[in-house]
Amino acid sequence: MELIYQYAWLIAALPLAGAMLVGLGLISFNKATNNLRQLNAVLIVSLMGAATALSFGLLWSQIQGHPSYTYSLEWAAAGNFHLTMGYTIDHLTAVMLVIVTTVALLVMIYTDGYMAHDPGYVRFYAYLSLFSSSMLGLVISPNLVQVYIFWELVGMCSYLLIGFWYDRKAAADACQKAFVTNRVGDFGLLLGILGLYWATGSFEFDVMGAHLQAFVEAGYISSFLAALFAILVFMGPVAKSAQVPLHVWLPDAMEGPTPISALIHAATMVAAGVFLIARMYPVFDGIPSVMNVIAWTGAVTAFVGATTAITQNDIKKGLAYSTMSQLGYMVMAMGIGAYSAGLFHLMTHAYFKAMLFLGSGSVIHGMEGVVGHDPALAQDMRMMGGLRKYMPMTALTFLVGTLAISGIPPFAGFWSKDEILGSAYAANPVLWGIGWLTAGITAFYMFRMYFRTFEGKFRGNDSEIRQQLLAAAGNAQPAFGPGAMDTRELKALDNESHDSHAGHSDHPHESPWTMTLPLVILAVPSALIGLLGTPFNNYFEEFIHPPTEAVTEVLGHAAEFDWTEFIILAGASVGVSLIGITLASLMYMGRKIDPSAIAAKIPFFYNLSLNKWYFDEVYNRLFIQGSRRLARQVMEVDFRVVDGAVNLTGLVTLLSGEGLKYFETGRAQFYALIVFGAVLAFVIVFGLT
Repeated sequence: MELIYQYAWLIAALPLAGAMLVGLGLISFNKATNNLRQLNAVLIVSLMGAATALSFGLLWSQIQGHPSYTYSLEWAAAGNFHLTMGYTIDHLTAVMLVIVTTVALLVMIYTDGYMAHDPGYVRFYAYLSLFSSSMLGLVISPNLVQVYIFWELVGMCSYLLIGFWYDRKAAADACQKAFVTNRVGDFGLLLGILGLYWATGSFEFDVMGAHLQAFVEAGYISSFLAALFAILVFMGPVAKSAQVPLHVWLPDAMEGPTPISALIHAATMVAAGVFLIARMYPVFDGIPSVMNVIAWTGAVTAFVGATTAITQNDIKKGLAYSTMSQLGYMVMAMGIGAYSAGLFHLMTHAYFKAMLFLGSGSVIHGMEGVVGHDPALAQDMRMMGGLRKYMPMTALTFLVGTLAISGIPPFAGFWSKDEILGSAYAANPVLWGIGWLTAGITAFYMFRMYFRTFEGKFRGNDSEIRQQLLAAAGNAQPAFGPGAMDTRELKALDNESHDSHAGHSDHPHESPWTMTLPLVILAVPSALIGLLGTPFNNYFEEFIHPPTEAVTEVLGHAAEFDWTEFIILAGASVGVSLIGITLASLMYMGRKIDPSAIAAKIPFFYNLSLNKWYFDEVYNRLFIQGSRRLARQVMEVDFRVVDGAVNLTGLVTLLSGEGLKYFETGRAQFYALIVFGAVLAFVIVFGLT
């Protein structure tokens, strides 16, 4: 069994090798490599399959009690400074490796069907493999410097994949937005890393935590500085895991192909932030003020994401805000000390959110046959309805994911979300109230999405729907961007030839088996994996207990399980979810309640949700327009002051040279006359004084 640990580095290296081989083929023999589409896909999927097998082997070994394994080598040294690189395998690493590899493998299989006719098919597989390798490298990193290296690689790959269709302006803008927003968080992370090294002299997670706490207690470092360094590090997860206020890039990221949306939202980029919080838990746990900041950031994010998702019409953008909300739950859990609950929700969410996104991609794939390849129409739920009749497998798996994320027992999301809410109630009832209300909103918007997509009458080939969308957009004036079709966007589509967007079928169709098989496989953990973390027999918490807590303490907590408290709190969370489902069914299934009438009565809150709490508008006014105004002022200073000083210097030099050239005659008599005149002037001046 020791052999598998010695070769654990292959888990990250195998996908990297696949990306390198295919990438070199695209650079050197582009036409030939693109002609061998299936062969390249088989190579990359096979290498990811091998990494998945190794990951399961390591997880099984850790479950059997194998101690943590760390391999390191000295990478750089200068005096007392020593920087090591390597990899570490412990309980957290083993779980994360399985999550990332399984989701990545299924996404790669799904990609074959979804991207079958795309000219960038091979390039997309190369990017997927590099992205997966970067995330796997981050997971096995033993210190903060190595985490930062792979952290940036993950960001680079997300930039490439979000802007995969770079010839579309929306995709190009989205990848730039993701890049710039994450630079803000990453700059804070870098400053925090440097600050913690200055304070503790180490990049190792457990050493940093122990030293920082000891130095604060001894008075060597002020508690303010310790909190500042920790919050700077937390800025990295705020951006990567789309927490308020650095969440604005995530919905725009839906401009990338749906498989990468699933991978980003389930197991890679957004999961990296939560993973880093877990890794840095020994540092954060010792600073209560920082834990409060983390908890409240997560709670606000959960609520903002859920309330924004209510009014979204784009199926992928609705799921994007759902991801943002669920990430808020995970971060809140970490902040209140519910370490295992946050990671448990990370695991369950990875599977049902991957299935939901891949399900949305299956819907889009089927809708393109009716409305054409225009994403604005193929992704708009107002063009859907009744798809369960035409896409039964997609509908069934999407329903499983909807029940899971809504927190309906016994599906996976119930157990993980309820554990977070229970911990929140014990830590701060206000946080529990926010999480409880968000749970009800989540059930409402998810079943709104399901009913509008799969139930009722199919609206995709109804010519009147398009005109209704134009009229609605003209009256509501939604914000331009993700989640709502802007008036300008719709008019542009309407002015184009209908023949160019017309489909070739009257009804959508079920996706090929390469797309439905991953959905069926993901439905199994979405329904059952939550049973590993039931509060009365929590195997997950026993396995992945916090690094600051002993196993005996975890077992002691399990022995103190209170059935009465569980039934009350679980009943409250399920009850509010059922209320949300009931409202969604009355509005979008039974048509007993008119949602437009409710929106008309509360226009402020409706527009607040539709315009995504105006974050984009505020950032545009403050930062984009503000930076442009600053740039114009700087340009004015450069023109008036800097260029003026340079030009004045040149003018003075020119004039002085022109004047002095008349005194440089080369005649000795003239120089003697000048000296005589100067001496005479001095005599007269000093004689008069």
